[in-house]
Amino acid sequence: MTQLLIIGATSLVGQRLRDIVPQAVFTTRKPKQPNDLFLDLTHPDAFEGDGFAHVVVTSPLWLITDAVLEKLWAQGMKRLVAFSSTSRFTKTFSPQPEERRVVELLSEAEARIEAFCATHDVDGTILRPTLIYDEGRDQNISRIAATIDRLGVFPVCGRASGLRQPVHARDLARAALGVLSTGATANRAYDLSGGETLSYREMVARIFAAKGRPARILSLPEWVWRLGFGVLGWLRPGAALKGNIHMALRMNTDLVFDHTAATRDFGYQPEFFKPDF
Repeated sequence: MTQLLIIGATSLVGQRLRDIVPQAVFTTRKPKQPNDLFLDLTHPDAFEGDGFAHVVVTSPLWLITDAVLEKLWAQGMKRLVAFSSTSRFTKTFSPQPEERRVVELLSEAEARIEAFCATHDVDGTILRPTLIYDEGRDQNISRIAATIDRLGVFPVCGRASGLRQPVHARDLARAALGVLSTGATANRAYDLSGGETLSYREMVARIFAAKGRPARILSLPEWVWRLGFGVLGWLRPGAALKGNIHMALRMNTDLVFDHTAATRDFGYQPEFFKPDF
């Protein structure tokens, strides 16, 4: 394979790519390894890399501006794989302004990359994962596991019947490499879901099992969650995005995507959800 550049060495997928292709070159704002290059995406002119025909972007997609793309293209980029998120679809009508802003940023970034590739003879592919996890590293599954460790119980909203498809960062790293080696993926976008679909409640039960604990799941009605977050909002105005009531309410919303096209085009085969802590 042509020398490969990975933008986002410290991201979940970036870390897994380092495991799989350690010979690749990785960008970071704090280089620590011999094959790391300094890159501040807000100041791409300072980037000193050259000759990378294949580029994989695992950092937040909205940071990939036209200036970043121009810099990479001038240095030889011919193939680009960039990670977005299915959140651009699931949070389109969120009542939370910050979540709608993320949707807007992702949508604009995808459109920007697609337009750039079309006008600069670059074969681009957008990958949109569902719920990404990597034991002990992510802010989704690992956060649930941490709550279980701390409380011994995990509260859910109502039945927590909404469907989920958690996907491991390792599967996404393999997917990126599969895309690079398959010409049929050029100028396409793919949704990448996990290997199985299960309810939010069952997902939590699997995490209990992975921790070697009996599943103690506390179902609280919606009004309790609304009251609790209302009090939290009063005590902590401007609380972080991940601490909003809509995350709890979405426990009963299906967030399901089909990865059939990815399986057909580059052999994508994600593993079942069996976290190992």
